[in-house]
Amino acid sequence: MNIFKYIFLLLPALLIAQTNDVQNDSISTIEYIIIEGDSVPRTSIDLEEVKLLHKLKFDSKNDRIRYLILRRKTLKVYPYAKLAADRLDSMTQRLTTLKRNRDKKRYTKRVQKYIEGEFSEKLKKMSRTEGQILVKLIHRQTGRTAFDLVKELRNGWRAFWYNTTASMFDISLKREFNPDQVKEDYLIEDILQRNFQSGRLERQKSAIEFDFYDLTDKWVNHDSTKD
Repeated sequence: MNIFKYIFLLLPALLIAQTNDVQNDSISTIEYIIIEGDSVPRTSIDLEEVKLLHKLKFDSKNDRIRYLILRRKTLKVYPYAKLAADRLDSMTQRLTTLKRNRDKKRYTKRVQKYIEGEFSEKLKKMSRTEGQILVKLIHRQTGRTAFDLVKELRNGWRAFWYNTTASMFDISLKREFNPDQVKEDYLIEDILQRNFQSGRLERQKSAIEFDFYDLTDKWVNHDSTKD
């Protein structure tokens, strides 16, 4: 799906080097905190957030199969959405340093060529449902729809055209991640939380505000009381 090439134009990333603030010696790795010019060794450990998750229960074999299929697809596309969020700020900052439109166009073309070479074949292999999950997760990770991101990078007409093209494949670039109103979105969040806990996925906080326990109470506990 060529549409996804333009979503990933916001990933200049792999072209930008990252710095590491951790000092290494031959024996161990020690992290230092700079306080008023002094280097103070850090002896405490930051603990990752741990959520208490309910035990999975399914009303039928078909429900269980649908969940497992959704899990497989979510695990496949989440890294792309996370990468988009990780690099969005970098791209925005980079473009603000370029004053001339010609330089901005040259920069985006260079990124486009790189992204096409790295990701095109992978994105083409995505199914329609995987593509739609990706669009939802991009909204979860960035707080903006894929349509708005393309609009910012290109222009309103191109965003409209790409959205229209995507709609032909049952994909809307305007689709938002809404776990409060859409049960499938809640299940996607449930899948993410479980795989954050297991370490299979690298945790990234949602840019969309919601309380996972409230959602669980609505979609799981409340439903079970009606049976």
